Amino acid sequence: MSKTRIIPFETREQVLQHARPYLESVELFLEERDKAVPLLLKALKHADREAKHEIMLLLGSFAKQEVAWPLYEMMIDPQESEDSRHDASIQLSVISPFLKDPQPIIDRLLRDLTHEDPLMRLNAAFALGWEGNAQAAIPLIERLYDPDTGVQQNAVNALANLRDDRILSLMLERLEHGSRDQKRAILFNLWRFYSRRDEVISVYLEYLKHDDDDLRFDALVLLGLVTDAKTHLEVYVRALSDADPRIRALALRELAEFGKEDLSELKGTIEGMLSEPEMGVKRAAMAVLKKL
Repeated sequence: MSKTRIIPFETREQVLQHARPYLESVELFLEERDKAVPLLLKALKHADREAKHEIMLLLGSFAKQEVAWPLYEMMIDPQESEDSRHDASIQLSVISPFLKDPQPIIDRLLRDLTHEDPLMRLNAAFALGWEGNAQAAIPLIERLYDPDTGVQQNAVNALANLRDDRILSLMLERLEHGSRDQKRAILFNLWRFYSRRDEVISVYLEYLKHDDDDLRFDALVLLGLVTDAKTHLEVYVRALSDADPRIRALALRELAEFGKEDLSELKGTIEGMLSEPEMGVKRAAMAVLKKL
């Protein structure tokens, strides 16, 4: 009578314990890659969000082919947390350009863009946003008009990540007619259009005159990303009298980078700001005066 072979069962804790050395040592992972990859894929199903994130980053760096479909399965799994599903969509957008044949996953994601669940559409939109993925452009443009604002914002992000400067004109059209949330998402992505930098700068300068405090603040923050503050001294001086204290404080922080000769005529104005009720403005004013 032959003996029945017993396959040992590993608990969740044991799987995670065996996976931990590979997360702590890339060298060990590379040495034992054939053993490490299936073990980490198994651990991916049991880990908490932080450990899942670590595993996704490691496998996304060194095992793109093997991790692509598990990432997709995690992204669409309703049993996973929303954060983990979104992490998976981010990793998919990172690794997809490097897959030998990304088309099957692209086809699935394009189908998911029209799913009834907005979370599916949201994550699919983000996952499709990678440089050169031109076939996703039109389906993503359609999501700019999605009934869910989160989907709209992720479509904006994904379109910017395509790195196609022809999309800028469409973005500017939606900036004029889109919702407030969509306007903010577009402003935060315009800086990606490097070759049309002058147009982007002019948009940020125009939005510094907007009635909405948040849009003005965003525009001032983003202006500093795409241009040298010292080329816009008059912009920051004007911002010192803005109604929003966040904008006044930010303008002072930018002015602190200027030379004494540029700031000498502003000394009286900045001294007057020491009486501001907002501590952030007061501290920023003191920093500029110390320089003077």
